[in-house]
This record gives sequence, structure tokens and C-alpha cells, in this order.
Amino acid sequence: MRVLLVDGTYELFRHYFAVPSAFVDGQEVAATRAVARSLLGELEAGHRHIAVATDSVVESFRNELWEGYKTGEGIEADLLSQFPMMDEALAALGLTVWAMTEFEADDAMAAGAARAAADPRVEQVLIASPDKDLAQAVEGERVVQLDRRRGLVRTAADVRGRFGVAPATIPDWLALVGDTADGYPGLPGWGQKSASAVLGRWGHLENIPADPEDWDLTVRGAARLSAALEAGRDEALLFRTLATLRLDAPVLTDGVDAMRWTGPRRDLPEICRRLDAPDIGERVLALLDAGSN
Repeated sequence: MRVLLVDGTYELFRHYFAVPSAFVDGQEVAATRAVARSLLGELEAGHRHIAVATDSVVESFRNELWEGYKTGEGIEADLLSQFPMMDEALAALGLTVWAMTEFEADDAMAAGAARAAADPRVEQVLIASPDKDLAQAVEGERVVQLDRRRGLVRTAADVRGRFGVAPATIPDWLALVGDTADGYPGLPGWGQKSASAVLGRWGHLENIPADPEDWDLTVRGAARLSAALEAGRDEALLFRTLATLRLDAPVLTDGVDAMRWTGPRRDLPEICRRLDAPDIGERVLALLDAGSN
């Protein structure tokens, strides 16, 4: 079997800025409706083991570790109001929804991927998110990262080709480079090329020699980079903690069989009414009919 893990928060943002606005009973529904239709397409394509990870609240335990970590501040009200609606709609479709509060959706996908990959019946796990931090969850060609919008699949070899480091080194790479989307800056002077060169050689922050002459590399501004790392080592280690996805997120505790799609919930017709999307119900009925024949 193949397991598909979808970044629901990313999908909601992506569709919010891609589709025309639509209100039903005073509620903006366009992005939720688009996500539901998009994931219904995955069922129609033959996927049956699907889980959608979402950020039930934008904040997580990481906000307690770093004051500048991302929050819900500045998110449009019409977008924010669709977070719970999307969870309801996808659950009504019969999909497994992992709505995170203490953890983040990315943690859920990384944890779910690791647990699904431990099942020998699983041929491949597809992590449907383009986020850089999820590259750390990739394992060979069995756990891969899928960019649904662009139709790209990234294996471990692709991760190394893109970032210059192995998947396990991605948190260290992000610690040096920073992640503006998540709200931490990295270390002064360190860019993608220098981080790739040094970490490609040494793997992890603690392995990088204090003396740049021992790096065994030709890196522009090596002395300056080494000084920045020495001065900001504590921050770099904290940023690595922020970038490291938690494999103890409470997902897939009952195994992959629990996430198999078996049909919609009884409240799907009401959800279709709230979304003004009768086509969703019609497509689900067609799927059920096809499965019974």
C-alpha cells in the first residue's frame, strides 16, 4: 500500500490565494471547498490511505522556545476562520484528520511518516508538502516528499542535490540559514551555499571544527563564518531544535489500517450545503458506486 500524508494548512493557504472568494451564510468557504475537492481527487486517483495534518491553532510549543516564532498574527480573518471548517469538511469526507494544537502539522506528518514506514506492508510514504523542514523526514525512495502543485517527488538523493546535505542534516542547515516563514533568522553571514558546503562535509553543528583551517574546505569568508558560529552557537542549537520535527506527535497510534478510507460520514450532505458544493457529494457517491461494482 501507499500512504499519502497531506499538509492541510499549506493546502488551505495555497487555495485561499488561488481561488475566487465565495460566501455561504456569511462565511467565506472558497478555500475549504477547493481543498476538499482537491483531496477528493486523490481518492478518485486511487489513494485509500490518506491523512491530512492541520494546525488547529497556529502557535505551538515552539513559541515558548523562541519569542519570534510564527504566530497567527496578520493572517486574514476570512482565512483563519476556515481552519476549523476545513477540518470538519475533510473529516466528513471520511479522511483521517490530524488537527494539531501543541505540535504542528509538520510534526504530525514526520511522525506519521516514520510510523507508516515501520509497517512492512507500506511500499511508499508520500509527504505532500513543499516545506523545506519536511525534507528531514525523507528516507531513500520509500519516504519521499511530494509537491502536489508542481508534481515533483523528492527522494533522499534529490534532497542532497537540492540542499547539498543529507535529510538528517536539514535541521542543522536551517539553523544556520534560518527560516523566515517560521520566524527565526539563522546566523549572521551564513547563506545556503556556505551552509551546504560546511555541513555537507561535517554533517552536524557539533562536528564543525572550531578552527576554519580544519574544515578541509575552500569556503569564502571561512574565518568570519566560524566566528559567527562560535558567537552564536547557543542560538544555532536553539534554531536546530525549532527546525527538528517531533516524532512523538500523537498520530497513527492505531497503525495504518486506521487511516484507510471507507466512505464519508453521515454529516457530509450538511457540509456540502454549507460549502455550496453539491458536486462533492455526487463525486463521493460515484466513488462508492465504483467500489461496489
